[in-house]
Amino acid sequence: MSDRNAALDRARTFVTLLVLANHAAVAYTAFGRYYPNHYLWSSAPIVDSQRWIGFNILTLFNDTFFMCLMFMLSGLFVWPSLKRKSIGHFLRDRALRLGLPFLAMIFVLMPIAYYASFSLSTHKTGFVEFYVNNFKQGQWFAGPGWFIWYLLFLDLVAIPVFLFAPRLVDGINRLSIRAFERPWLFAAALAVIAVISYVPFLFTVGAVRWFSWGPLQVQFSRMAIYGVFFFAGMGIGAANIDQGLLARTGALARQWLWWTIAAAASFGSLAYLVNFRRMKLANLTGAPPFWWQSSYGVIYAVACTLICLAVLALFLRFGQREKSIFDPLRGDAYGIFVLHYIPMLWLQYALLNAPLGAGSKALIAFAGTLAASWAATRALRQIPGATRIL
Repeated sequence: MSDRNAALDRARTFVTLLVLANHAAVAYTAFGRYYPNHYLWSSAPIVDSQRWIGFNILTLFNDTFFMCLMFMLSGLFVWPSLKRKSIGHFLRDRALRLGLPFLAMIFVLMPIAYYASFSLSTHKTGFVEFYVNNFKQGQWFAGPGWFIWYLLFLDLVAIPVFLFAPRLVDGINRLSIRAFERPWLFAAALAVIAVISYVPFLFTVGAVRWFSWGPLQVQFSRMAIYGVFFFAGMGIGAANIDQGLLARTGALARQWLWWTIAAAASFGSLAYLVNFRRMKLANLTGAPPFWWQSSYGVIYAVACTLICLAVLALFLRFGQREKSIFDPLRGDAYGIFVLHYIPMLWLQYALLNAPLGAGSKALIAFAGTLAASWAATRALRQIPGATRIL
């Protein structure tokens, strides 16, 4: 594995850990929360009485960029895979790697996880009755699995692009090559397209509404922007990745400090807007004012772009060492993502009445979830053929 790929793999592992940290902290955020992807109490996450406002900042920061970065990283090697394999082979690989884990999540893993929060409700039923009744009511348990099915969907969209519109991806790749010395070119183009893809959805469906068709759920306003970052990654990785935006000796890596400052400034602006709405516009009914919604949409898309590039710049600059703390998790990161929600919700459930503060509970939930899901992934990957799936 080259140093360049090591840095990108380490970035992918880091984002996986951010997902665990986000889910560990969300039970302890202040001000309460909405549940955009949950419709019945039986599928709501754990809500603890211990709160800390610092977790609001953490979850807002993560929510600004980490799923877009996951889609971007996932797209990097799609084009070489399509070139190397037949379409049938590519589809079989995607079905094994994404389809089977998603089915396992909606039918097995997520019902077990969400039974923890259901146990807190006034409806006292056994697990089997809970499982059957929710499916009878059309209640599907997707949880973090929404990312997996939507990634599979984008992989399927990539096939007709590969067959009929390869020049589109070639154009992105040429821009990536030019960004070797001028990364701001790629950043500007990505930010503009991100704004165009996000703001109309924001005004049409709002920020918190989720698309839901059976088990297929995804945040409505972000459906397009996720695709933008996926195809941006696919274009970067189409050819000459070591001579483009993500080259280990490129300007993005060399200018990591400036990109970090720009990302921090954009996130600060976004956090100010979110806090302004909470403090100054909380009593308004209906949609927020046009000026706020338009400002939020633009700044969100720009902040998402800048933070993604800043994280990549940091890993390209500092993630090239021979060894890294992220390396032991590299092969198991995907399995940890698939399995982590069961130990997470049940640990948060077990900690509800513990005489501990929000920080201690979140740390225990994070560490315990990482240990349990990592051990389970290691065990499952010992099964012959399982490494093709997890």
